[in-house]
Amino acid sequence: MIKIAICDDEEVFIKKLRECLNKYIEETGKEISIVEFKDGNELLKNYKTDLDLIFLDIKMEKLDGLKTAEEIRKIDSTVGIIFLTSLSQYVWKGYEYGAVNYLLKPIKYGRLKMELDRFFKMYKGKEEPYISFSNDSGKYKVLYKDIKYVETYNRNIMIHFENQEQIVYMNMKKIAELLEKEPQFCRSHASYIINLAFVKSIEGLDAILTTGEKIPISQPKRKEFMEKMTNYWGDML
Repeated sequence: MIKIAICDDEEVFIKKLRECLNKYIEETGKEISIVEFKDGNELLKNYKTDLDLIFLDIKMEKLDGLKTAEEIRKIDSTVGIIFLTSLSQYVWKGYEYGAVNYLLKPIKYGRLKMELDRFFKMYKGKEEPYISFSNDSGKYKVLYKDIKYVETYNRNIMIHFENQEQIVYMNMKKIAELLEKEPQFCRSHASYIINLAFVKSIEGLDAILTTGEKIPISQPKRKEFMEKMTNYWGDML
């Protein structure tokens, strides 16, 4: 089931877009569910990381589409975004937030069908592994490839990704079961799991990441860590 959201503050337009989407469903037979939001604040407040695609109006009074997209990208780097606008000069700004494309208002079914066909061709079968979680700050969906490392934090886990860090209410054993199935993750220490794609060098008992951060390697884990890193780097060459 493909999950699509429409976020626009014009009810007439939402109705028209839903009609076009329903026509697309009838023609293609795809299983698609549609949810509607009247502004960016409403979308963010009720955001679910299982969304596949968002039609997002750029110009909305309460919270415009660009600012909404900026907040979405802090918690979800995978969802597709197609911006809606009647003013083409805003379009290039939208690509800063990983937009799939844009549609000019008023919507024409032929153009919408073309964009949906393109979206499904690009994304079908290409879902990358990710972890989704909630904490006191909000809801998050993080691609495994964007995780730099995780560490124990009190009785939970702190996950470091992109330019932020967030608490995951999970213990190290559980997160290790998830991540260590992937070849790029390795336990360097009882309290750390590192994404080997971010390792730049090894200095003594420290792994130096491409970000400059130093992650400890315990003596008992060093041999296994070095072997796995050597194998990973060999596969990358």
